[in-house]
Amino acid sequence: MAVRMSDLIPPFSLARQHQALAPELAAALERVLASGQFTQGRECAAFEQEVAAWLRAEGMAPGVKAIVCASGTDALHLALRAAGAGPGDVVLTTPFTFFATAGAILLAGARPEFVDIDPETLNLDPALVEAALRQPRHGERVAAILPVHLFGRLAPMAEIAALAAAAGVAVIEDAAQALGSHRGSHWAGACGMAGCFSFYPTKNLGACGEGGMVTTSDPEMESRLRRLRVHGSRRRYQHELAGWNARMHEFQAAVLRAKLPHLASWNGRRRALAQLYHERLRALPEVALPEFEPGHVFHQYVIRIRGGAERRDALRQFLLERQIGTEIYYPTPLHLQPALAAYAPPGGLPAAERAAGEVLALPMFPELTDAEAARVADAVTAHCSLTTAH
Repeated sequence: MAVRMSDLIPPFSLARQHQALAPELAAALERVLASGQFTQGRECAAFEQEVAAWLRAEGMAPGVKAIVCASGTDALHLALRAAGAGPGDVVLTTPFTFFATAGAILLAGARPEFVDIDPETLNLDPALVEAALRQPRHGERVAAILPVHLFGRLAPMAEIAALAAAAGVAVIEDAAQALGSHRGSHWAGACGMAGCFSFYPTKNLGACGEGGMVTTSDPEMESRLRRLRVHGSRRRYQHELAGWNARMHEFQAAVLRAKLPHLASWNGRRRALAQLYHERLRALPEVALPEFEPGHVFHQYVIRIRGGAERRDALRQFLLERQIGTEIYYPTPLHLQPALAAYAPPGGLPAAERAAGEVLALPMFPELTDAEAARVADAVTAHCSLTTAH
């Protein structure tokens, strides 16, 4: 039976969410217009307090503070600069992530050093981080380790934090995709000196534009972050640090305040959808599934197609023909990007390179229905049945 265009299942959509929240969002925006204050004002201050309280209620460190900023990239840049990373420094990070992770290191004046991933979790491999820390260096110091909680799954923070502490190195978490993620008592954004979050519209908590946040329980770190985001100033026209403009807009803070009370239920819905996918796809030998963990917030549900890019792309085309959208996160590891070619290690990074040819993100957003997720899973199963038969 032919599938109608109206039956399209996108990989992600905000339309249903914003339709349900339309009165709350309109009231939030009208409140900002009436205030006449549009940048880093009362809405931003209130959101900082509310999100910090939400994080503490969820189980994060009791002293955690939230510092909002203009974007997730700014959050990373702010945290690295506040931690003292700069020229002559090295920051260890993963090659299997969005460009902003490495871009922020370069903005801070440091050099990204890519460490390969665990082929099962797709997060940083702690054994390889340990090996990187032991490498002899000539005139450079390792200023920080920058793990990424990829797709909403916490990186191995207990191991990474222990390695960093032994080496006297800061840990800055890229938690852009992981607001609310945890493993046991370890929470995204509370495992290092600072955690960096993004409120890009596609995130689990998304603004209607750009936005970011840094979390920290260190008062000195908090003070530096707050100054750096406003040109290094604590008081008007007095500049103590060489900062820049990383302020959040009041409209974005107001939108995020309207959405924040729904985040726990949205994350729960993502986990429920992931469980549905897992139950329907786990018997397929051609498909490797993400491990289901209670604290994984499933920003994306990313499967791996054994056999490489040709088989993955064939499945993607099969799904597209059935009006099911997918995405590839990420088709090219960072060390193979032209802008970062100077930082590619000799011999490459085989686990990241292999993952790039196998990963496929299935539709994942809280408003996706069980019936739609089942249709996606059934289509994946049908394709695998056809390929096995031939």
